[in-house]
Amino acid sequence: PMEAEAEARLLLQEARESIEAARSYRRELRHRLGGLQQARQQIRESATLTRDVLEQHFNDLKGTLKKLLDERLMSLLQEVDAIEQESIKPLDECQKLIEHGVSTADDLLQEGESAVHGDVGQQNEKLCNFTKKALHIQLDSLPEVPSLVDVPCLSAQLDDCLLTILKNEIFRHGTVASRPPVQLEEFVEKPGGILVRWCKVDDDFVPQDYRLQYRKSTASHFEDVYVGSETEFIVLHIDPNVDYQFRVCARGDGRQEWSPWSVPQIGRTTLVPHEWTTGLEGYSLSSRRNIALRNDSQSCGVLYSKAPTYFCGQTIETVGQPDRRDSLGVCVEQQNGYDSLQRDKAVCISTNGAVFVNGKEMTNQLPAVTSGSTVTFDMEVVQLGPSSNEGGNFKLRVTISSNNREVVFDWVLDQCCVSLYFGCSFSYPGWKVLVF
Repeated sequence: PMEAEAEARLLLQEARESIEAARSYRRELRHRLGGLQQARQQIRESATLTRDVLEQHFNDLKGTLKKLLDERLMSLLQEVDAIEQESIKPLDECQKLIEHGVSTADDLLQEGESAVHGDVGQQNEKLCNFTKKALHIQLDSLPEVPSLVDVPCLSAQLDDCLLTILKNEIFRHGTVASRPPVQLEEFVEKPGGILVRWCKVDDDFVPQDYRLQYRKSTASHFEDVYVGSETEFIVLHIDPNVDYQFRVCARGDGRQEWSPWSVPQIGRTTLVPHEWTTGLEGYSLSSRRNIALRNDSQSCGVLYSKAPTYFCGQTIETVGQPDRRDSLGVCVEQQNGYDSLQRDKAVCISTNGAVFVNGKEMTNQLPAVTSGSTVTFDMEVVQLGPSSNEGGNFKLRVTISSNNREVVFDWVLDQCCVSLYFGCSFSYPGWKVLVF
């Protein structure tokens, strides 16, 4: 009986496992069915959009082509009118001259016949007057009438090769692509921004430039955010926890037109943007409070970030005149009353390149921070003891990079630290600090 009961329990367990496997299998099938439906929807929507684009484009072409042909026809007709008027004008003048001559000749004939057939007593006087008038008119002088070969004969020269050229160009105009040559590859969250990466998926396509666009999920139009040859770009001024839609296209080498857009994808960041703390007399802040400028105030002190917003791999860009007392780095907490981050629970670099860990200067040194330099901080947790969350030693492996050089060291703390503050202090006015 015990064996039968154990066998029954085993069968029941196997049945339950099979049921769970069937549920998981059904779930996965439904998920894949949803993926197929999305793929079918993408094909249909993109096909509909492509049809609309093609119809609109060719309707525009037809309208433009008709307008151009009408304008050319009007120009040629005006040219015909001008030649006709210019050629007819001298003929009209000659016609008037001849008609006047015919009228004069009619009058002269009537006068001559009257003189010949008139009374004998007045005949001599009439004949004398008629003869004088006839000599005065110069009856042997006739106006020149141009021959047909000397006057314009208008015609239209219409070369049928235009139709052949247009036909060849039209048949080559436009293409339909089933897949864009570039696609979005990865979104990486950044504080107040998103690092967007894309890649080429068509081996035969040789890109010259890329064009990245984005829009809020609630917006109706995309806007350009990057055009260039790189395959990644950090889009800044992104609101946290808000969906943004991205798309990318490319321009082939030596070409002017852009490729079709990639499949739009959604990206978002949950990391709030860096902001400096307001109210410190020695610093002026930008409108977004992400750029700090050391002003002419004699007030000293450390400027801290508003919140512990350090994120691994963030870069600080600086501009200003260096001094050994300057500091630029990260710390566990805000501590007022200090003039520098060269203190406990902080790691920093001075603008002359010296590296300080918990207030102690390291032997390794980085190049001096010059105008436009960038300093990048990378950290990874190295746990010591059975648990780093129980008050034991807590170690961070820190990498500071500046001017193509870097130093690596372990930063030991007496407490677990999952977030850090930015901090900076400068002796001379004019320093500008941007965290991105």
